[in-house]
Amino acid sequence: MRKFLNLLLAFVLTITLTSCGKKEDKKQDDPGKNEQKEELKEELKELTIIDVNSNSRPIAVMINNHPEARPYQSGLQDAYLVYEMIVEGGITRYMAVFKDKDTARIGSVRSSRHYYLDYVLENDAIYTHFGGSDRALNDIPKLGINNINGLVHSGFWRDSLPVAYEHTAFTSMENIKSNISNYGYRNTTTQDTLLNYVVGDADNSALEGAIMANNVTIPYSYSTTTSYTYDSTNKVYNRFVNGVAHTDYVTKAQYNFKNIIIIDVNNYSLDSYGLQELENKGTGTGYYITNGYAVPITWEKTSRESQTVYKYLNGEEIKVSDGNTFIQIKPAYENATIN
Repeated sequence: MRKFLNLLLAFVLTITLTSCGKKEDKKQDDPGKNEQKEELKEELKELTIIDVNSNSRPIAVMINNHPEARPYQSGLQDAYLVYEMIVEGGITRYMAVFKDKDTARIGSVRSSRHYYLDYVLENDAIYTHFGGSDRALNDIPKLGINNINGLVHSGFWRDSLPVAYEHTAFTSMENIKSNISNYGYRNTTTQDTLLNYVVGDADNSALEGAIMANNVTIPYSYSTTTSYTYDSTNKVYNRFVNGVAHTDYVTKAQYNFKNIIIIDVNNYSLDSYGLQELENKGTGTGYYITNGYAVPITWEKTSRESQTVYKYLNGEEIKVSDGNTFIQIKPAYENATIN
């Protein structure tokens, strides 16, 4: 009887193991979806702002926007993406993001603030700056950010300019890339671009809540107001700061951008010096502006590392025109004007 039970048990185990070993065949990718992806990739090869075949890692540079330094700003037109955020004292600072550029003069380069690191991370960028707040400098290694710091790394120079010494540090893409090589930083990325680009012009005019956007004014504080006017001939927005044309020191040309994204983010002071904190994790509202029209959008950022997602009111991710973009992260208590 025991022998019979043992044989029966062995038979059951054999059947069970055989059944478990027959793994369900993996679902094959939908050929239609694969074709769509390939078609989209082929179409995006025509983009002028980003080379979709390039896996080179973006490079982010902190740009000084102090009133003394602004007339000497250089290289911003080569950036495919630029962020503006408030810092202490009511002034703002930019973070310009470059990809596959050989810009010869970038700056002036200024110090880091901790919330800018969230936007370095969302672009998987190598971060170039000149010093920083204690919190920013502590967070950089904790977050695993590859950085080039003008206080400890080479590749920066000081221009002889009629401004305070702190506003005179510049660098070049060649020097940045030399540091990347010297320190063995990863120079490729597998991360998708932050924005969902389309070839040519995105059309906002028929979307929900669309309004004409020939003039855009974005106040940051009593001392700093950014504005744009639409050039319908060239289909770009010419940039101004405090009513003065925002120009490049080298080329003397006025900066212009194809896309403007404005989002409202609460900010407050952390200390008596005025170091700011931004409540930039969570959700909020804003506007996406391109080709003469603005549409209301929502934004969501779930963590420091996650990419900010911008959506139309219907919940679809925004489609961004082929061109450079300025992301204006403004204090929520300040009201932008669009007309």
